Amino acid sequence: MDTGTGGGTTADAVPGTDAPQPAGGPLAGLRVVELAGIGPGPFAAMILGDLGADVVRVDRPGSGWPHIDPRWDTTNRNKRSVLLDLKREGAAERVLDLVERADVLLEGYRPGVAERLGVGPDACLTRNPRLVYGRMTGWGQEGPLAHRAGHDIDYIAITGALGVIGPADGRPAVPANLLGDYAGGSLYLAVGVLAALHRVRAGGAGQVVDAAIVDGTAHLTTMLHGMMAAGAWQDRREANLLDGGTPWYDTYAAADGRHLAIGPLEPRFWEEFLGLVGLAGDPTLPDREDPGRRSELRAAIAARIAERTREEWMEVFAGTEACVAPVLSLREAPHHPHLAARGTFVEHDGLVQPAPAPRFSATPGTVRRGPARPGADVVAVARDWGVPGLAEFCGSEPLPAPGAPDSPGA
Repeated sequence: MDTGTGGGTTADAVPGTDAPQPAGGPLAGLRVVELAGIGPGPFAAMILGDLGADVVRVDRPGSGWPHIDPRWDTTNRNKRSVLLDLKREGAAERVLDLVERADVLLEGYRPGVAERLGVGPDACLTRNPRLVYGRMTGWGQEGPLAHRAGHDIDYIAITGALGVIGPADGRPAVPANLLGDYAGGSLYLAVGVLAALHRVRAGGAGQVVDAAIVDGTAHLTTMLHGMMAAGAWQDRREANLLDGGTPWYDTYAAADGRHLAIGPLEPRFWEEFLGLVGLAGDPTLPDREDPGRRSELRAAIAARIAERTREEWMEVFAGTEACVAPVLSLREAPHHPHLAARGTFVEHDGLVQPAPAPRFSATPGTVRRGPARPGADVVAVARDWGVPGLAEFCGSEPLPAPGAPDSPGA
Protein backbone atom coordinates (compact mmCIF):
# COMPACT_ATOMS: atom_id res chain seq x y z
CA MET A 1 0.00 0.00 0.00
CA ASP A 2 1.15 3.52 -0.76
CA THR A 3 2.14 5.45 2.36
CA GLY A 4 1.14 9.04 1.88
CA THR A 5 0.19 10.17 -1.54
CA GLY A 6 -1.54 7.52 -3.60
CA GLY A 7 -0.77 6.36 -7.12
CA GLY A 8 0.41 9.17 -9.38
CA THR A 9 0.53 11.71 -6.58
CA THR A 10 4.21 11.83 -5.69
CA ALA A 11 6.65 14.37 -7.11
CA ASP A 12 7.98 11.99 -9.74
CA ALA A 13 8.68 12.73 -13.38
CA VAL A 14 5.73 13.03 -15.71
CA PRO A 15 5.59 9.85 -17.84
CA GLY A 16 7.56 10.40 -21.01
CA THR A 17 9.51 13.39 -19.67
CA ASP A 18 12.40 14.10 -17.30
CA ALA A 19 10.67 17.08 -15.70
CA PRO A 20 9.57 16.77 -12.06
CA GLN A 21 5.89 17.22 -11.31
CA PRO A 22 5.10 20.49 -9.54
CA ALA A 23 3.96 19.95 -5.96
CA GLY A 24 0.73 21.28 -4.52
CA GLY A 25 -2.07 20.05 -6.74
CA PRO A 26 -4.07 21.87 -9.44
CA LEU A 27 -5.72 24.19 -6.90
CA ALA A 28 -2.49 25.32 -5.25
CA GLY A 29 -2.82 28.97 -4.29
CA LEU A 30 -6.61 28.82 -3.93
CA ARG A 31 -7.85 30.03 -0.55
CA VAL A 32 -11.00 28.50 0.92
CA VAL A 33 -12.88 29.37 4.11
CA GLU A 34 -15.04 26.55 5.43
CA LEU A 35 -17.61 27.35 8.11
CA ALA A 36 -17.68 24.11 10.08
CA GLY A 37 -20.59 21.77 9.58
CA ILE A 38 -21.12 18.04 9.21
CA GLY A 39 -21.28 15.59 6.32
CA PRO A 40 -21.31 16.94 2.77
CA GLY A 41 -19.88 20.41 3.44
CA PRO A 42 -16.68 19.16 5.07
CA PHE A 43 -16.27 16.51 2.37
CA ALA A 44 -16.56 19.14 -0.39
CA ALA A 45 -13.94 21.24 1.39
CA MET A 46 -11.73 18.15 1.70
CA ILE A 47 -11.96 17.62 -2.07
CA LEU A 48 -10.67 21.16 -2.64
CA GLY A 49 -7.95 20.62 -0.04
CA ASP A 50 -6.91 17.32 -1.63
CA LEU A 51 -6.46 19.20 -4.90
CA GLY A 52 -4.10 21.70 -3.30
CA ALA A 53 -6.30 24.50 -1.93
CA ASP A 54 -5.43 26.16 1.38
CA VAL A 55 -8.59 25.34 3.33
CA VAL A 56 -9.17 27.13 6.63
CA ARG A 57 -11.94 25.56 8.65
CA VAL A 58 -13.70 27.85 11.12
CA ASP A 59 -14.63 25.46 13.92
CA ARG A 60 -17.18 26.13 16.61
CA PRO A 61 -16.30 25.79 20.31
CA GLY A 62 -17.84 22.76 21.98
CA SER A 63 -19.03 21.08 18.79
CA GLY A 64 -19.50 17.40 19.59
CA TRP A 65 -20.52 16.03 16.23
CA PRO A 66 -19.53 13.68 14.76
CA HIS A 67 -18.85 11.71 17.92
CA ILE A 68 -15.33 10.66 17.02
CA ASP A 69 -11.96 12.02 18.04
CA PRO A 70 -10.93 14.76 15.57
CA ARG A 71 -7.73 12.80 14.97
CA TRP A 72 -9.70 10.20 13.00
CA ASP A 73 -12.00 12.52 11.04
CA THR A 74 -10.33 12.16 7.67
CA THR A 75 -12.84 14.48 5.99
CA ASN A 76 -10.89 17.24 7.74
CA ARG A 77 -7.54 16.28 6.24
CA ASN A 78 -5.61 18.85 4.20
CA LYS A 79 -7.17 21.69 6.21
CA ARG A 80 -6.18 24.09 8.96
CA SER A 81 -8.49 25.08 11.78
CA VAL A 82 -9.29 28.22 13.72
CA LEU A 83 -11.80 28.28 16.57
CA LEU A 84 -14.42 31.04 16.57
CA ASP A 85 -17.76 31.37 18.33
CA LEU A 86 -19.70 33.24 15.65
CA LYS A 87 -22.24 34.32 18.25
CA ARG A 88 -19.53 36.28 20.05
CA GLU A 89 -19.37 39.97 19.27
CA GLY A 90 -16.63 40.68 16.77
CA ALA A 91 -16.29 37.07 15.55
CA ALA A 92 -18.11 37.72 12.27
CA GLU A 93 -15.66 40.51 11.50
CA ARG A 94 -12.78 38.07 11.90
CA VAL A 95 -14.42 35.73 9.40
CA LEU A 96 -14.90 38.64 7.00
CA ASP A 97 -11.21 39.42 7.32
CA LEU A 98 -10.53 35.91 6.02
CA VAL A 99 -13.21 36.28 3.35
CA GLU A 100 -11.53 39.43 2.05
CA ARG A 101 -8.48 37.30 1.24
CA ALA A 102 -10.32 34.16 0.13
CA ASP A 103 -11.45 32.85 -3.22
CA VAL A 104 -14.19 30.56 -1.89
CA LEU A 105 -16.37 30.26 1.19
CA LEU A 106 -18.34 27.11 2.01
CA GLU A 107 -21.14 26.91 4.57
CA GLY A 108 -23.78 24.30 5.40
CA TYR A 109 -26.17 26.10 7.72
CA ARG A 110 -29.94 26.11 7.44
CA PRO A 111 -31.25 28.97 5.30
CA GLY A 112 -30.92 32.33 7.05
CA VAL A 113 -28.46 31.22 9.74
CA ALA A 114 -25.33 32.60 8.04
CA GLU A 115 -27.14 35.90 7.51
CA ARG A 116 -28.08 36.12 11.20
CA LEU A 117 -24.48 35.44 12.16
CA GLY A 118 -23.27 38.27 9.93
CA VAL A 119 -21.46 36.06 7.40
CA GLY A 120 -24.17 35.63 4.75
CA PRO A 121 -23.66 36.21 1.03
CA ASP A 122 -24.42 39.94 1.11
CA ALA A 123 -21.90 40.66 3.85
CA CYS A 124 -19.23 38.47 2.29
CA LEU A 125 -19.66 39.65 -1.30
CA THR A 126 -19.65 43.26 -0.13
CA ARG A 127 -16.27 42.64 1.45
CA ASN A 128 -15.01 40.58 -1.51
CA PRO A 129 -17.00 40.94 -4.78
CA ARG A 130 -14.97 38.17 -6.44
CA LEU A 131 -15.83 35.59 -3.79
CA VAL A 132 -17.55 32.32 -4.71
CA TYR A 133 -19.99 31.65 -1.86
CA GLY A 134 -20.95 27.96 -1.74
CA ARG A 135 -24.04 26.92 0.22
CA MET A 136 -24.62 23.26 1.14
CA THR A 137 -28.10 22.24 2.29
CA GLY A 138 -30.35 19.22 2.01
CA TRP A 139 -33.58 20.88 0.91
CA GLY A 140 -32.19 24.03 -0.72
CA GLN A 141 -32.50 27.71 0.11
CA GLU A 142 -36.22 27.89 -0.66
CA GLY A 143 -39.26 25.63 -0.89
CA PRO A 144 -41.75 24.25 1.67
CA LEU A 145 -39.11 22.08 3.40
CA ALA A 146 -36.21 24.54 3.25
CA HIS A 147 -36.22 25.27 6.99
CA ARG A 148 -36.92 21.71 8.13
CA ALA A 149 -34.41 19.27 9.55
CA GLY A 150 -33.43 16.33 7.39
CA HIS A 151 -30.70 13.86 6.57
CA ASP A 152 -29.37 11.95 3.59
CA ILE A 153 -32.04 9.26 3.83
CA ASP A 154 -34.82 11.87 3.62
CA TYR A 155 -33.31 13.67 0.64
CA ILE A 156 -32.76 10.55 -1.44
CA ALA A 157 -36.22 9.31 -0.49
CA ILE A 158 -38.19 12.16 -2.04
CA THR A 159 -36.08 12.26 -5.22
CA GLY A 160 -36.89 8.66 -6.11
CA ALA A 161 -33.26 7.53 -5.73
CA LEU A 162 -33.86 5.47 -2.59
CA GLY A 163 -36.90 3.87 -4.15
CA VAL A 164 -34.84 2.13 -6.85
CA ILE A 165 -32.50 0.36 -4.41
CA GLY A 166 -33.32 -2.95 -2.75
CA PRO A 167 -35.40 -6.07 -3.30
CA ALA A 168 -38.81 -5.93 -4.91
CA ASP A 169 -40.49 -7.67 -1.98
CA GLY A 170 -38.55 -5.96 0.79
CA ARG A 171 -37.56 -2.59 2.15
CA PRO A 172 -35.59 -0.04 0.14
CA ALA A 173 -31.90 -0.58 0.94
CA VAL A 174 -30.11 2.34 2.61
CA PRO A 175 -26.77 3.04 0.81
CA ALA A 176 -25.07 4.54 3.89
CA ASN A 177 -24.94 8.31 3.22
CA LEU A 178 -22.97 7.99 0.01
CA LEU A 179 -25.73 8.67 -2.51
CA GLY A 180 -27.24 11.85 -1.07
CA ASP A 181 -24.68 13.60 1.12
CA TYR A 182 -21.62 12.89 -0.98
CA ALA A 183 -22.71 12.10 -4.55
CA GLY A 184 -25.72 14.42 -4.68
CA GLY A 185 -24.28 16.99 -2.29
CA SER A 186 -20.50 17.31 -1.92
CA LEU A 187 -19.61 16.60 -5.52
CA TYR A 188 -22.19 19.04 -6.88
CA LEU A 189 -21.01 21.73 -4.48
CA ALA A 190 -17.39 21.20 -5.56
CA VAL A 191 -18.29 21.26 -9.26
CA GLY A 192 -20.49 24.33 -8.80
CA VAL A 193 -17.83 26.22 -6.88
CA LEU A 194 -15.17 25.45 -9.46
CA ALA A 195 -17.48 26.46 -12.31
CA ALA A 196 -18.25 29.78 -10.61
CA LEU A 197 -14.56 30.26 -9.89
CA HIS A 198 -13.80 29.73 -13.58
CA ARG A 199 -16.19 32.57 -14.40
CA VAL A 200 -14.47 34.82 -11.87
CA ARG A 201 -11.08 34.01 -13.34
CA ALA A 202 -12.48 34.92 -16.77
CA GLY A 203 -13.39 38.39 -15.49
CA GLY A 204 -16.86 37.78 -14.05
CA ALA A 205 -18.18 38.68 -10.62
CA GLY A 206 -18.44 36.41 -7.64
CA GLN A 207 -21.73 34.67 -6.95
CA VAL A 208 -23.64 32.28 -4.71
CA VAL A 209 -23.71 28.56 -5.48
CA ASP A 210 -26.82 26.89 -4.03
CA ALA A 211 -26.02 23.17 -3.81
CA ALA A 212 -29.06 21.29 -2.49
CA ILE A 213 -28.77 17.55 -1.99
CA VAL A 214 -32.28 17.04 -3.38
CA ASP A 215 -31.26 18.81 -6.61
CA GLY A 216 -28.01 16.89 -7.02
CA THR A 217 -29.53 13.52 -6.20
CA ALA A 218 -32.41 14.11 -8.61
CA HIS A 219 -29.84 15.06 -11.25
CA LEU A 220 -28.09 11.72 -10.72
CA THR A 221 -31.26 9.91 -11.85
CA THR A 222 -31.32 11.63 -15.26
CA MET A 223 -30.52 8.47 -17.22
CA LEU A 224 -33.20 6.48 -15.40
CA HIS A 225 -35.84 9.09 -16.23
CA GLY A 226 -34.82 8.91 -19.88
CA MET A 227 -35.03 5.12 -19.87
CA MET A 228 -38.42 5.26 -18.15
CA ALA A 229 -39.74 7.67 -20.77
CA ALA A 230 -38.55 5.27 -23.47
CA GLY A 231 -40.29 2.32 -21.81
CA ALA A 232 -36.96 0.72 -20.90
CA TRP A 233 -37.25 1.20 -17.12
CA GLN A 234 -40.13 0.16 -14.88
CA ASP A 235 -40.95 2.36 -11.91
CA ARG A 236 -40.46 -0.39 -9.33
CA ARG A 237 -37.53 -2.11 -7.67
CA GLU A 238 -35.71 -5.17 -8.96
CA ALA A 239 -37.50 -5.07 -12.31
CA ASN A 240 -34.81 -3.52 -14.48
CA LEU A 241 -31.46 -4.11 -16.08
CA LEU A 242 -29.37 -2.24 -13.50
CA ASP A 243 -31.27 -2.73 -10.24
CA GLY A 244 -30.87 -6.47 -9.69
CA GLY A 245 -33.88 -7.24 -11.82
CA THR A 246 -31.86 -9.46 -14.16
CA PRO A 247 -29.85 -12.54 -13.11
CA TRP A 248 -26.79 -11.29 -14.96
CA TYR A 249 -26.49 -8.05 -12.98
CA ASP A 250 -26.78 -9.07 -9.34
CA THR A 251 -24.92 -10.41 -6.32
CA TYR A 252 -24.60 -14.06 -5.34
CA ALA A 253 -23.48 -15.84 -2.17
CA ALA A 254 -20.48 -18.16 -2.40
CA ALA A 255 -19.96 -21.28 -0.27
CA ASP A 256 -18.35 -19.26 2.54
CA GLY A 257 -21.22 -16.77 2.77
CA ARG A 258 -19.25 -14.04 1.03
CA HIS A 259 -20.59 -12.50 -2.15
CA LEU A 260 -19.70 -11.98 -5.78
CA ALA A 261 -20.92 -9.10 -7.92
CA ILE A 262 -21.80 -10.40 -11.37
CA GLY A 263 -22.36 -8.03 -14.29
CA PRO A 264 -21.79 -9.63 -17.73
CA LEU A 265 -24.32 -7.42 -19.50
CA GLU A 266 -23.06 -7.88 -23.05
CA PRO A 267 -23.71 -11.25 -24.75
CA ARG A 268 -20.03 -12.07 -25.28
CA PHE A 269 -19.23 -11.46 -21.61
CA TRP A 270 -22.28 -13.51 -20.65
CA GLU A 271 -21.10 -16.44 -22.75
CA GLU A 272 -17.67 -16.28 -21.13
CA PHE A 273 -19.28 -16.20 -17.69
CA LEU A 274 -21.43 -19.25 -18.45
CA GLY A 275 -18.40 -21.17 -19.64
CA LEU A 276 -16.42 -20.39 -16.50
CA VAL A 277 -19.20 -21.46 -14.13
CA GLY A 278 -19.89 -24.60 -16.13
CA LEU A 279 -23.30 -23.68 -17.48
CA ALA A 280 -22.44 -23.15 -21.14
CA GLY A 281 -24.33 -25.55 -23.35
CA ASP A 282 -26.59 -26.73 -20.52
CA PRO A 283 -29.85 -27.63 -22.32
CA THR A 284 -31.88 -27.06 -19.15
CA LEU A 285 -30.60 -23.50 -18.69
CA PRO A 286 -33.35 -20.95 -19.49
CA ASP A 287 -32.74 -18.44 -22.28
CA ARG A 288 -31.80 -15.14 -20.68
CA GLU A 289 -34.06 -13.33 -23.16
CA ASP A 290 -37.09 -15.08 -21.66
CA PRO A 291 -38.27 -12.75 -18.85
CA GLY A 292 -40.74 -15.34 -17.62
CA ARG A 293 -37.94 -17.73 -16.64
CA ARG A 294 -35.52 -15.34 -14.99
CA SER A 295 -36.19 -16.80 -11.56
CA GLU A 296 -35.06 -20.21 -12.87
CA LEU A 297 -31.96 -18.72 -14.42
CA ARG A 298 -31.12 -16.91 -11.19
CA ALA A 299 -31.55 -20.10 -9.19
CA ALA A 300 -29.22 -21.99 -11.53
CA ILE A 301 -26.50 -19.36 -11.19
CA ALA A 302 -26.98 -19.16 -7.42
CA ALA A 303 -26.63 -22.93 -7.06
CA ARG A 304 -23.43 -22.99 -9.08
CA ILE A 305 -21.84 -20.02 -7.24
CA ALA A 306 -22.68 -21.65 -3.89
CA GLU A 307 -20.41 -24.58 -4.77
CA ARG A 308 -17.15 -22.69 -4.14
CA THR A 309 -15.82 -19.99 -1.83
CA ARG A 310 -15.48 -16.41 -2.96
CA GLU A 311 -11.71 -16.67 -3.28
CA GLU A 312 -11.93 -19.93 -5.20
CA TRP A 313 -14.27 -18.28 -7.68
CA MET A 314 -12.00 -15.28 -8.03
CA GLU A 315 -9.22 -17.63 -9.06
CA VAL A 316 -11.54 -19.00 -11.74
CA PHE A 317 -12.44 -15.50 -13.00
CA ALA A 318 -8.90 -14.09 -12.78
CA GLY A 319 -7.75 -12.66 -16.12
CA THR A 320 -11.15 -13.07 -17.77
CA GLU A 321 -13.77 -10.65 -19.04
CA ALA A 322 -16.72 -12.24 -17.28
CA CYS A 323 -17.28 -8.99 -15.33
CA VAL A 324 -17.17 -10.56 -11.88
CA ALA A 325 -15.75 -8.92 -8.76
CA PRO A 326 -15.65 -9.83 -5.08
CA VAL A 327 -17.91 -7.81 -2.77
CA LEU A 328 -15.33 -6.51 -0.31
CA SER A 329 -15.73 -4.89 3.09
CA LEU A 330 -14.26 -1.49 3.89
CA ARG A 331 -11.34 -3.17 5.64
CA GLU A 332 -10.74 -5.58 2.78
CA ALA A 333 -10.87 -3.03 -0.05
CA PRO A 334 -7.41 -1.42 0.47
CA HIS A 335 -5.77 -4.84 0.07
CA HIS A 336 -7.31 -5.72 -3.29
CA PRO A 337 -4.37 -6.18 -5.69
CA HIS A 338 -5.71 -3.72 -8.27
CA LEU A 339 -6.39 -0.97 -5.72
CA ALA A 340 -3.06 -1.62 -4.01
CA ALA A 341 -1.22 -1.35 -7.32
CA ARG A 342 -2.90 1.94 -8.12
CA GLY A 343 -2.45 3.38 -4.64
CA THR A 344 -6.20 3.98 -4.41
CA PHE A 345 -5.82 3.93 -0.64
CA VAL A 346 -2.98 5.57 1.25
CA GLU A 347 -1.65 5.54 4.78
CA HIS A 348 -0.89 8.89 6.38
CA ASP A 349 0.29 9.11 9.99
CA GLY A 350 -0.84 5.53 10.49
CA LEU A 351 -4.37 6.16 9.20
CA VAL A 352 -5.50 4.22 6.11
CA GLN A 353 -7.80 6.30 3.90
CA PRO A 354 -8.83 6.78 0.26
CA ALA A 355 -6.31 8.73 -1.79
CA PRO A 356 -7.21 12.04 -3.46
CA ALA A 357 -9.16 11.67 -6.69
CA PRO A 358 -9.16 12.21 -9.61
CA ARG A 359 -5.55 12.08 -10.74
CA PHE A 360 -3.55 14.76 -12.52
CA SER A 361 -0.44 14.08 -14.59
CA ALA A 362 1.31 17.37 -13.85
CA THR A 363 -0.19 18.65 -10.58
CA PRO A 364 -1.14 15.65 -8.43
CA GLY A 365 -3.15 16.04 -5.27
CA THR A 366 -1.74 14.62 -2.06
CA VAL A 367 -2.62 13.97 1.56
CA ARG A 368 -0.38 16.71 2.95
CA ARG A 369 -1.84 17.02 6.42
CA GLY A 370 -3.83 14.80 8.74
CA PRO A 371 -7.22 15.80 10.14
CA ALA A 372 -7.25 19.37 11.44
CA ARG A 373 -7.51 19.74 15.22
CA PRO A 374 -10.07 22.40 16.19
CA GLY A 375 -8.34 25.72 16.76
CA ALA A 376 -4.81 24.34 16.33
CA ASP A 377 -3.77 26.56 13.43
CA VAL A 378 -4.92 30.04 14.33
CA VAL A 379 -1.38 31.41 14.66
CA ALA A 380 -0.24 30.05 11.30
CA VAL A 381 -3.44 31.11 9.51
CA ALA A 382 -3.28 34.62 10.96
CA ARG A 383 0.30 34.93 9.75
CA ASP A 384 -0.10 33.32 6.31
CA TRP A 385 -3.35 35.11 5.43
CA GLY A 386 -2.17 38.45 6.82
CA VAL A 387 -4.91 38.81 9.45
CA PRO A 388 -3.10 39.43 12.78
CA GLY A 389 -6.38 40.48 14.37
CA LEU A 390 -7.54 36.87 14.18
CA ALA A 391 -4.79 35.65 16.49
CA GLU A 392 -5.32 38.58 18.83
CA PHE A 393 -9.07 37.93 18.94
CA CYS A 394 -8.52 34.27 19.77
CA GLY A 395 -5.98 35.11 22.45
CA SER A 396 -3.11 33.27 20.77
CA GLU A 397 0.59 33.58 21.44
CA PRO A 398 2.61 36.08 19.35
CA LEU A 399 2.97 35.13 15.72
CA PRO A 400 6.02 32.98 14.90
CA ALA A 401 8.42 34.02 12.20
CA PRO A 402 7.61 32.98 8.61
CA GLY A 403 8.85 29.54 7.72
CA ALA A 404 8.10 28.02 11.13
CA PRO A 405 7.17 24.31 11.23
CA ASP A 406 3.43 25.03 11.35
CA SER A 407 3.42 26.64 7.93
CA PRO A 408 1.25 25.04 5.20
CA GLY A 409 2.36 21.61 4.13
CA ALA A 410 4.69 21.09 7.09
